[in-house]
Amino acid sequence: MHAAVYSQGSNQREEKTMKELILKMSMSLDGFVSGPDGESDWMFSGDEEAIAWSVKTVSNASLHIMGSRTFQAMAAFWPVSTMAFAPAMNQIPKAVFSKQDPLLLKALAVTQLVQLQPGAESWNEATVASGDLISEVAALKARNGKPIIAHGGATFARSLIAGELVDQYVLLVHPVVLGRGAPIFSGVVPPRRLKLVSATAFPGGSVAQIYRPV
Repeated sequence: MHAAVYSQGSNQREEKTMKELILKMSMSLDGFVSGPDGESDWMFSGDEEAIAWSVKTVSNASLHIMGSRTFQAMAAFWPVSTMAFAPAMNQIPKAVFSKQDPLLLKALAVTQLVQLQPGAESWNEATVASGDLISEVAALKARNGKPIIAHGGATFARSLIAGELVDQYVLLVHPVVLGRGAPIFSGVVPPRRLKLVSATAFPGGSVAQIYRPV
């Protein structure tokens, strides 16, 4: 994504590269990103190749962003986790989008846990974005660095999609049918066309699909 920048009093044209926002979500075959009661255990399959692909993806970020519920859940989990995702999730800076009191969010992040993983303190240092969604995302995109990766939850993801803020969709579709749950593309108006950039099938049956808006 590029924005053209012109110097006043000069004919010179400079290109300023803006960070892309990548929405990365695990999804069931029937399009849900969690079960009806928030179940997500089906995302963590034993497919080592799919896990390695996901770890590489989340590691290539300058910032992880998420909604407040996802932030609270992750802040209680990743600082003590030894899963392959933990280094990237703990050591890369975070921003949480929330209208709640920032001090409350800080208190909900880990402060009392023992045997914390390296970088766990970053959850207490997360930026709290409480302003207009489009303006807040634009400000984050304007900074230097690798892409921004958005993790959800479903309501936050729908807001990013509705605001046409997503530059790339990275969807890891798992071979499971939930029947009910939380979708992220419901209520999209008007219909959005996406271009398939790549599709990678893994031995365990999951398929990584990457799309860009047309």
